[in-house]
Amino acid sequence: MARTEDHPGGPAAPDPIRLLAIRDTPLSVDEAFTAVGDDAAGGTALFVGTVRDHDGGADVAGLGYSAHPSAEAELRRVAEKVAADFPVRALAAVHRVGELAVGDLAVVVAVSCPHRAEAFEACRRLIDDLKREVPLWKHQRFSDGTEEWVGV
Repeated sequence: MARTEDHPGGPAAPDPIRLLAIRDTPLSVDEAFTAVGDDAAGGTALFVGTVRDHDGGADVAGLGYSAHPSAEAELRRVAEKVAADFPVRALAAVHRVGELAVGDLAVVVAVSCPHRAEAFEACRRLIDDLKREVPLWKHQRFSDGTEEWVGV
């Protein structure tokens, strides 16, 4: 996916997708931010999704995420579409699977673009499309002993 719009006549830019992962280890905001660093970017937008202590009026005790075997390929497809639709200099998306506690990071996405408005728009599209299209499922456990699956 060579991109030369920002530097007409110049060499093709490297692949803007710098970090994509679905992993069972703690996530790092610094890792995603560093991955999207680019000297040609004037704006970087970052979204961090955390496990909150409530949902729908019920207290959340914890949750688990699981992923379909195709999840990483679907994550790449979503990232490639965002990179094609916006002037993305660099992009990162990492989602956690396994058991998470309240306060843990569940997802981190970051996008850098030449300008802030497009960075915000691209980051929003990235997280929205990830949540809608990548086959990841959330199993919430509530403090009253009940539980529910979300996204199944």
